[in-house]
Amino acid sequence: MDTNTLTDKQKDVLKFIYEQIRFKQLAPTVREIGEHFGFSSTGTVRDHLSALVKKGYIRIQEGKSRAIELVKEALFQIPVLGRVQAGMPVYAAEDLLGYLNLDRFVFPEPDVFALRVRGQSMKDAGIMENDFVLVRKQEHAQPGDIVVALAGEEATIKRLARRGSDFFLDPSNPDFSPIPMSADISIIGKVLQVVRDYS
Repeated sequence: MDTNTLTDKQKDVLKFIYEQIRFKQLAPTVREIGEHFGFSSTGTVRDHLSALVKKGYIRIQEGKSRAIELVKEALFQIPVLGRVQAGMPVYAAEDLLGYLNLDRFVFPEPDVFALRVRGQSMKDAGIMENDFVLVRKQEHAQPGDIVVALAGEEATIKRLARRGSDFFLDPSNPDFSPIPMSADISIIGKVLQVVRDYS
């Protein structure tokens, strides 16, 4: 499912429904949705719900008060495609290792995926071993962006830097050395967010 087909308000309504079901184990009523968003009539709520049904995000059982059901909770998950080295580049295979369920990142962009970090070369940027990084697939980045770069079949996470006319992949740890960008190194994504599991 592509959340880009939803209006901003439909996304907000869907997120509210998801949060109510997820955390209260109870679907909201039409009236509760209207009160939450300050809609002046239940008709406005029904219009949004009807659009969500037509677009395949929810279903509604007729004749029930709390009858809204989510059709696909995987909508709220981000694929974990592998591990990335925060250190020297290592082999990176794009294998699906599972899904990262992020309630606060409910509507990921279609090209966002997660990687688990290995190594300590980015620790001064707050990226530690076993953290997850959320990465948007893209081939270009600006100096200062933290990126995932590929050298052959080996991937690494570093900060893109420019010194004069040359580009480098800089670590955020003085124990590691910068990697000069060359023709066989390509950027495959920009890091958007770091997620740490404290459990």
